[in-house]
Amino acid sequence: MTLTCTPDDAAALDRILRWRRDVRHFRREPIAPETIARLEAAMDLAPSVGNARPWRVIRIDDPGLRATVRTNFEAARTAAAQTYPTEQQADYDRLKLAGLDAAPLQLAVFTVVDPAAGHGLGRQTMPGTVHDSTAMAIYTLWLAARAENIGLGMVSILDPAAIERLLAVPPGWAFAAWLCLGYPQFDDDTPLLHREGWQENTAHRWDRR
Repeated sequence: MTLTCTPDDAAALDRILRWRRDVRHFRREPIAPETIARLEAAMDLAPSVGNARPWRVIRIDDPGLRATVRTNFEAARTAAAQTYPTEQQADYDRLKLAGLDAAPLQLAVFTVVDPAAGHGLGRQTMPGTVHDSTAMAIYTLWLAARAENIGLGMVSILDPAAIERLLAVPPGWAFAAWLCLGYPQFDDDTPLLHREGWQENTAHRWDRR
């Protein structure tokens, strides 16, 4: 089968890329099981080094586990705030950096740091490519979610070792990200951190040598 993308395909992809956001404000309505199945299948299409497919995903439905992660986030967020100058801490405190309270679908994503799959191909000199592969899988899911009009927010202000212990993952699984998914409370054409004056969305042009 030969696939030739059309200008309409390119235009649709451009819209999805431009409207992808790190969503923090979610409606509580659940995501339909068939939609979740499509997202899971889309993530499975992500590229990976040596076809190792090193990402592992745990869906977190248990309220107790979610509450523990919320506590972990608050502790990590408080500690992170102290690393900023006093005059910047008020701006930091104003930012909404997690959707843990409302997001109906929450996923813990891990990387198997030395997977047997792929037989080491492509990572002998660059072992970090397994982490790159997980990042690409997360981004694939992110775009697929946006195409379903579902928002995704990545929570990175967490203690990775504590999350690994909490979920009792096997040795060799490294925590990569906590993902919150759900229907956004509103659409926004400006990224949150740009809108709040924390960091503008600037273009980086390719260098030439």
